Amino acid sequence: MNRSVRIFVAAAAVVVLCGQAHALDRRVRIVNDSKHVITAFYGTNVSDEGWGDSLLGADALKPGNSIVLDFEDNSGYCRFRFRATFDDGKELVRRSINVCEVGTYRYTE
Repeated sequence: MNRSVRIFVAAAAVVVLCGQAHALDRRVRIVNDSKHVITAFYGTNVSDEGWGDSLLGADALKPGNSIVLDFEDNSGYCRFRFRATFDDGKELVRRSINVCEVGTYRYTE
């Protein structure tokens, strides 16, 4: 195989792999199996510094309820940080959730 054909094949492989990374399903069902209301929920890829706005907006996630959130942010990242704030003032932070592999994430007591 000559050099230009090898370069073309390598470039095509990179394009295919990058396309697959963006095509991954980043939707996660967040389930509140705790006894407390989740008053705010944040999710941001591991390279972002801040948290941004709550993904629940003005809503809350009551015990026994769930919501499906899409973490597709066009960054190509699968690793995200989650932060849940509860009505009793507690917060839980998880620093590296693989949203490309996890279909459901539960908050429990």
